Amino acid sequence: MPDRPFGFGPPGGGRPGSGSSGSGSSGSGSGSSGGPPDETGGASPFGPLGDPQQFADALRQFADLMSWQGGPVNWDLAKNVARHTVAAEGDPSVLDVDRHKIVDALRLADLWLDEVTSFSTGVRVAEAWSRSEWVEATLPVWSKLCDPIADRAVDAMGGMLAAEDPSELGAGLPAELTEAFKAIGGGLAGLGGMMRRIGGMMVGSQTGAAVGALAREVVSSTDVGLPLGPDGTAALLPAGVAAFGAGLSVDLDQVRLFLALREAAHHRLFSHVPWLRAHLLSAVEDYARGITIDASQLRDAMPQIDPANPEAIQEALSGAALFQPEDTPQQKAALNRLETALALVEGWVDTVVDAASRDRLPQAGALAEAVRRRRATGGPAEHTFATLVGLELRPRRSREAAAIWRGLTEARGVEGRDAVWAHPDLLPTAEDFDDPDGFIAGKHELDMSELEGPGPEAAPGEDGGSE
Repeated sequence: MPDRPFGFGPPGGGRPGSGSSGSGSSGSGSGSSGGPPDETGGASPFGPLGDPQQFADALRQFADLMSWQGGPVNWDLAKNVARHTVAAEGDPSVLDVDRHKIVDALRLADLWLDEVTSFSTGVRVAEAWSRSEWVEATLPVWSKLCDPIADRAVDAMGGMLAAEDPSELGAGLPAELTEAFKAIGGGLAGLGGMMRRIGGMMVGSQTGAAVGALAREVVSSTDVGLPLGPDGTAALLPAGVAAFGAGLSVDLDQVRLFLALREAAHHRLFSHVPWLRAHLLSAVEDYARGITIDASQLRDAMPQIDPANPEAIQEALSGAALFQPEDTPQQKAALNRLETALALVEGWVDTVVDAASRDRLPQAGALAEAVRRRRATGGPAEHTFATLVGLELRPRRSREAAAIWRGLTEARGVEGRDAVWAHPDLLPTAEDFDDPDGFIAGKHELDMSELEGPGPEAAPGEDGGSE
């Protein structure tokens, strides 16, 4: 397939340096030599597409994309783009020897955690994933997180025709695209539904590219602090583990065990705090619902849209400030709730992993510092979430949260510390991060009798659904 089979570029010519179809081409036949320009030496009547067969193939692919009926966002396209993004830099299958090392590390890490937390194991299945397998396993949660802003993008695309003169909308597009619109959509005047589908393709492609880029950076199923994978399935990515350990001068076995401890600790927490998963994901969704789409930026990006070239779409959208936070009190509250919960999760994980590893792994301190540096620079999730939901996802105050968890451990013991997770009302707030000692001193005696069961004090939907 040529690397730009459906040119949405500037009218009247191909992309710069289009003498060949690009090194990324995987086509057959004459495509291997780059798909020559018009044989007569003049401009091709099909613009940047190069030849009639290329144009016909592009139209068929475009029609297939437009036939998506699974909702506002084309998640099939998102998955394909993510897998393509991962494969572009190589994604070998996990070897049996690496799989066994990962599974053994997760099992050993789970045993070590028995001594430092009152929560029993949350790992039902231990696996080693390739990057493509990570994409497959986490995309259902990504679709849930991205649906609120996806709906707005799709609505904005459909609403463009209501606010704009249809003839003006088509004016900046290449002639062959205008003709394609007429053939598929019944003319520019009837493009409302078609524009909504294009919006779904845009968001699907952008999501896929962002998730694919994230897959090249993560080390586990919980690396971004959110429960992205299947419940009870702990997984490490051998390629991500190796990349994390590169340059640390730490034996890879220690790196693997340390990251396995973090993964298993996350699963214990999510397994034994039934309301936590919904609490985190709903905070992301609440924040995303407050995002608006800048229709003018969207319109300006339209000439660059090429549904068969995910990289071009990502380029066009990343340069446009499409997602605008409303900065309302509700959205600020959602952001505060999310950042506080993420910091508490990461702080608790840091605390129990430190307790489990400091006497067993000689380089535990160096590995913990590597995690903190990675977190301080944004971590693997920050750019992805900024791209998808206009949100910089960073547990900014995990150090303060860890100080509280360590203080609670000293003051009340492991069971008393973990009991604070029994209900969201018992957890430290963002204000408590400024005075950890005050929170610890004020929470020695916790009366949880009124918080047992789904009583009136429990927030709606936060009884965890435990049945």
